[in-house]
Amino acid sequence: METRVTTTRRPPTQAMIVLLAAAFLNTIGVGIFLPVLPFIVQQYVREQGSLAISVGWLASIYAICQLVAAPVLGALSDRYGRRPILLLCLLGSALGYALFGLGGALWVLFAGRIIDGLTGGNFSILSAYLADLTEPEDRGRYFGMVGATAGAGFIVGPALGGYAARLGYSAPAYLAAAITALSLLWGLLFLPESLPATRRAERISLSGFNLFGQLRDALGMPQLRWLLLATFLFSLPFAILQSTVAVLIIDRLGWGADTIGLLFLLVGAADILMQGVLAGRLLSAFGEVALTIAGLVCEVAAYLLIGTIALLAAPPLVFAGVIMYAVGTGLLEPASRGLLSRAAGPRQQGLVQGANQSVQSLAMVLGPVLGGVLYTSAGHGAPYWLSAGLIGLAILAMLMVAPALRAQPVAGLAEA
Repeated sequence: METRVTTTRRPPTQAMIVLLAAAFLNTIGVGIFLPVLPFIVQQYVREQGSLAISVGWLASIYAICQLVAAPVLGALSDRYGRRPILLLCLLGSALGYALFGLGGALWVLFAGRIIDGLTGGNFSILSAYLADLTEPEDRGRYFGMVGATAGAGFIVGPALGGYAARLGYSAPAYLAAAITALSLLWGLLFLPESLPATRRAERISLSGFNLFGQLRDALGMPQLRWLLLATFLFSLPFAILQSTVAVLIIDRLGWGADTIGLLFLLVGAADILMQGVLAGRLLSAFGEVALTIAGLVCEVAAYLLIGTIALLAAPPLVFAGVIMYAVGTGLLEPASRGLLSRAAGPRQQGLVQGANQSVQSLAMVLGPVLGGVLYTSAGHGAPYWLSAGLIGLAILAMLMVAPALRAQPVAGLAEA
């Protein structure tokens, strides 16, 4: 049983600056890409009705590759450190974006997403990196800072991508590749290692590279079972939303890429306010469990509002829905990440974050295809009604585990 250090550890200022910069630049790269994805795919899809399904499959193939790679990346970071694995992830993302911009055929787009997916552990490694440098009770606040910085990337990225699309739909993909490459260079020059040799895993077994073996180890921690179930139940609706919302807005409101980019800008602004300003104070007042549940309640309302667009083509519903979604995510992300990080000791952060990434990737495999099929066969609002119900189940999962989590507010849950 590990003895917890009672003094507060703060991340070194230089490391924190580099970490925040990496999160910001990485999110800009992702955000640039989002508003134009349906327009790029549309060039290679003959039937307009199959656009949502094609976009969904592109998201799913990325998630399938991430699902396979996440255990490997997590195990490698526990053994060899966070820095080299994070740099590898950034390199893969830059190459994937560049290939997507090159295009020319639908299979080339899929090849770009496969490369990006196999190295797509950026934020799980960042989370493990931050957990290495902080005490369990402080992690939610620092996760909020990183989340707010990522939100700033979503302010700049989608708007930049929407306007870059005026130069051609491939331009945002090339711009995303360049910015991700800049993030790689920044990390290569300035990012220190967070995991000292004395705290690294002593060896890597083949089971550490196995998705099911890693999940089995993670699910051996009792409270973590419910946390991972809740993570899956709120990640699946996000995957559905990500793959269908732009198509819904195009179909029902007729907006262009630049307007959709401004919508994502609004999400980023609200996310910065929640995670960067309010979440830290609310965590101190109410705790991680209460904020996780409150964030889920907000997301239920968000999916219901966005789904109503299928019945009533009213722009105010879009803005109300995305603001409510940003508020919910701003509460949910730092709180849930803090709970997950406390489920592991210093030698297991990669394992827990890798398991969390695997669960999210599984949701990203299923969600886009499920969303595309529901959108085209059951009505444009069907994906969002289902999403609201899944978030309701996530709330039930959190209520089930809440007493045990509150009984151990600081001690590592792995020891439960």
